[in-house]
Order: sequence, then C-alpha cells, then structure tokens
Amino acid sequence: MIVLLTGCLYPSNKLSENQMPYEDQLETVQNAVNSYQSNANGALPIVTKENDTPIFEKYIIDFQMMKDQNVLSSIPSNAFENGGIYKYVLIHPDDDPQVKLIDLNITEEIRKIYTKINAYRSKYLYPPFGKEIAKDVYTINYEKIGMEHEPYVVSPYSQKNLPIVLAASGDLYVDYRIDLKQALTDHEHNYENGDDIRYIIAENSPFVPVYSLPYTIEDGQPVFDTH
Repeated sequence: MIVLLTGCLYPSNKLSENQMPYEDQLETVQNAVNSYQSNANGALPIVTKENDTPIFEKYIIDFQMMKDQNVLSSIPSNAFENGGIYKYVLIHPDDDPQVKLIDLNITEEIRKIYTKINAYRSKYLYPPFGKEIAKDVYTINYEKIGMEHEPYVVSPYSQKNLPIVLAASGDLYVDYRIDLKQALTDHEHNYENGDDIRYIIAENSPFVPVYSLPYTIEDGQPVFDTH
C-alpha cells in the first residue's frame, strides 16, 4: 500500500472526484458487500491478510470478487484501485460488516517519516525518541531527522493536525487522542476503562483510525492502552 501510493496515480483532471468520500459510493459498496455475503453463504469479499495485521487494516475489500459475482458494476472513482486516495475496508466483519475508508494520505505521511527515521537509524541504530508520553510511546525528536516541526497527519475525521508518535518498537503511529476526545463529546457512548474506544471514530464517520495504538478511557478522557 505504501509503495504504490504515488502522484502518478492521480491525473490532474480527476484529483477532485477521486479524493471525495462520497456517501453514495460507500452505500453502493455496502449494498454490494451485503449481496455478496448473502450469495456466498456468509463469506465476505476481502483480501486475505495475516492474523497479526492491525485490526483496521485487516479486512480490505476485494472489488474484483464482487464484480465477478455481478453485485458491483464498477469500482468507486475514489478507491485506490481506481486511482483514488481511499482503501475500502470492513469493520465488525463477524457480526455486522460495515464499509469504511482508509485515507491513504495518512499512509503517505507515515511512509515519509519512516524514510527519514530509517536514514537516521542507519547511522545511530536507535530511533530518534523524544519525550515519553505514555508507556512505550514517545514523541519524535524531529530535529534529529532534519525536520523543522513535529510530524503530523491531517485527520480525515476532524481535519485537525494529529501528531505522529514512536513506539518503543520503532513503529510509527498516529496519536488520535484529539479525535477521540471530540468523538467522545459529540456521540453518546457507554465506554468504560479497558474498552477499546477507537471504534467511536469508525462507527460515526466514513473513516477508520488507521495506524493507531489501542486507546481506552479514564475519567472521561482518551488515553493510550499500552499495558
């Protein structure tokens, strides 16, 4: 996914239409998934992934499977497979499959930071850890990798800047606490400490919180759940 995301995929005359998360396209794909599952004795049109694939990246929709079964006539214009910037995925595949989107702009930003960090580690071995903000979660010492400001991605949910953080493992993640705090305020919920609260974003918007660590809730506030 990261390697294939390049500017050459987006003809200038199609940039606008390929970047819009059209509700009717989501509905069309949702209806196609429902029809496919009904015709296939409960099976879903998804790409097979490894068991340890992060949950929001695990159930990628296979459009060709639905086209072959004649439940989908064409791939959405904003889908990666058609030159767009979204990957279509499923959440709750076992009991209530819902079609959602991965914003590949986030994937591209993560890729850029990995490139800088890998260059740094080739010289200094260890990742450029900054301040520890939770157990095994750190800010990025961006100056060490030649950046002028803290790395971030623009949230497709809130349009706010979300920091990119480093895990002790060296993996990069998006810090979704800003979005989660807003979602917990905007939407009714029954989350308790220990619950995975990331689904409040996925269930109340077209987007999944891709590249996310687990989060839970403490005293009404979102916190990393890295214990």
